[in-house]
Amino acid sequence: MASHLDLEEQEQLDQLKAFWKRWGNLITWLLTAALAVFAAWQGWQWRERNQAAEAAAMYGEFDRLLTAQDVDKAAAAAGDLKARFASTGFAAQASLQVAKLQLDKGKADDAKASLSWVAAQGSEPAYRDLARLRLAGLQLDQPKTYDEVAKTLDAIKSPEFAALVADRRGDLLLQEGKRDAAKAEYQKALAGMEKTQDYRRVIEAKLATLGVPTVVETAGAAQ
Repeated sequence: MASHLDLEEQEQLDQLKAFWKRWGNLITWLLTAALAVFAAWQGWQWRERNQAAEAAAMYGEFDRLLTAQDVDKAAAAAGDLKARFASTGFAAQASLQVAKLQLDKGKADDAKASLSWVAAQGSEPAYRDLARLRLAGLQLDQPKTYDEVAKTLDAIKSPEFAALVADRRGDLLLQEGKRDAAKAEYQKALAGMEKTQDYRRVIEAKLATLGVPTVVETAGAAQ
């Protein structure tokens, strides 16, 4: 019986050796590759966490300068964020915020540059479209930039900005002297905006200048 078991064990051992001879290198390679992938994944996660922490710290310094209204230093801090952490939301937020400060300080060209960067390289579609919407507003302040404004507005695809895009497009058409087309865009903007939004009053005022009665005027006439 013992001899029979020894022979059976030897046969199993021979089969195992044959299997390993045939497949051993492949198995070893697959295990090594899996471990390498796992190590790379762990390393990537560590780098991502480390970068996020660094970006957050830099954004904190930027926010301090923004609060102090130091436009030059805030712009420099936003530039550092763009240079080192362009793919993060911190860089896009900083550029959007510094653009507003630059505009408030009379630096319209700098504000356009900040918004243009977000429009082209912002980390999220919402950031890019918000930058385009604000950029279109600045472009409207410049004479004869109709094609440029239209191109900027056409690039906005986020549905949540549809009403504001229609409002901006109405401004563009009004500048071009296309009053009826502008009126239609303003009406589209008003229809797409929540009734609780204060900005509706601005659009109603624009419509009123084009001879379209506002809600208040209509209610007064009904009484």
